[in-house]
Amino acid sequence: MTEPEAPVRRRTHTALWAELRHGLAPWTGLAVALTVLVPLWGKASQWQGSWGETQNQLHSTAGLLAGPLVAAAACWQGGREHRRRTAELLLSVPRSRLAQATTAATPIALWAAAGYLFALAVVFAATAPYTGAGSPSISIVATDLGFLLSIGFVGFVIGRLVRWRLIAPVLAVCAYVGLGFPGYLDVAARFLSPAQKLILDGYVPVWWFAPVLVAWTGGIAVAVLLGYAARRRHLAVVPLALAIAAGTLIAHTGEDLFRDDPAVARKVCTKAAPGTPQICMRASDAPVLPQASKALQGMFSRLEGVPGAPFRFVDNESGPKDGEAALAHVRRGWGITRNRLTDPHRYVRETALGLVNRDCKAGPDEKGRKEDERMARTADAVITWLSGEDSLWYPNSRHLARLKAMPDAQRKVWLGRFLAVPADCTPAEVPVL
Repeated sequence: MTEPEAPVRRRTHTALWAELRHGLAPWTGLAVALTVLVPLWGKASQWQGSWGETQNQLHSTAGLLAGPLVAAAACWQGGREHRRRTAELLLSVPRSRLAQATTAATPIALWAAAGYLFALAVVFAATAPYTGAGSPSISIVATDLGFLLSIGFVGFVIGRLVRWRLIAPVLAVCAYVGLGFPGYLDVAARFLSPAQKLILDGYVPVWWFAPVLVAWTGGIAVAVLLGYAARRRHLAVVPLALAIAAGTLIAHTGEDLFRDDPAVARKVCTKAAPGTPQICMRASDAPVLPQASKALQGMFSRLEGVPGAPFRFVDNESGPKDGEAALAHVRRGWGITRNRLTDPHRYVRETALGLVNRDCKAGPDEKGRKEDERMARTADAVITWLSGEDSLWYPNSRHLARLKAMPDAQRKVWLGRFLAVPADCTPAEVPVL
């Protein structure tokens, strides 16, 4: 009984090997790699140095751009026999319909996965030298690969069933819309889309994330393939039921699919020194700490000896407590590029703004408008003095001139009174300059 199967098995391997080396499949792998790399390289400043943001961008690009591309390529491959008018010849081949479909669709899926892995290796190599903490998530890589493999088989079956020559590009457009549209919905079910933008900067997926997401996309693909090519098509119910169960779990869990990443969330601080506030940042931004400390050195020297001055500055996400103040809010691509502060002067000024900013509201009458003007000029003078920069709003301000003209001891006392003003205040509580 085993002797007749050997030639069939050898022919299957030969056909698969030929499909892997020739035809559309290798070009699909190259196209996937370029489709992922080109958009990511244009936004490199936004993800280099952060494993979470790197995989966030990689996941979105692979799902929203590479996914429709693979679907279209597999669909074109599936309609090959119809275009060549050789579909009837397949009936004389001794292999089963399922084996024929699997042999023809697998090269597209494998080359698509290879193109994604090549792009992933390039992107990871580009971000690794700049990372401060954390590590890449294997779960995200597994789900991306599972999706590209799955959509390849689904696209192939659609190409076999639909004989329209334009079905491949139409399928790509439909896949793009279908994958991207859930991202605009504020519902937990949006995570069913493999292209859904994830929050990975400071978060990691739960341990069962990859198996459930792969069961969701893979179950649909296997059900479609069995429903089309298997002799016992009712077997497609099993993977379809598995996909429905996985999808239900995903839709029910929603944002709880992710949890805090302790490796990234931990704080890294400068050494405490008398008269100099500490600076604390997330571990992922720790490489920026020396530059931030150097940029704020002048501001810290002006705060030395001021009553009530903060003893610690923390990143904005930590939420400053009593005696602390918030650093300027910067992120990769906006203020930080490859572990460098792109504009240290602006960083200092925005940190001073966060320290000085008060929500003091005067009345709507003329007296209230004058008080608003006085408070705005007073705050701008303090920001300009602390940052050591020229005023952006009130150049040559008399308030700034008065602050500079004060004796050092008197200025420290006045600044202490100003910093003691509560966040929600009245104009009378803001000391006159």
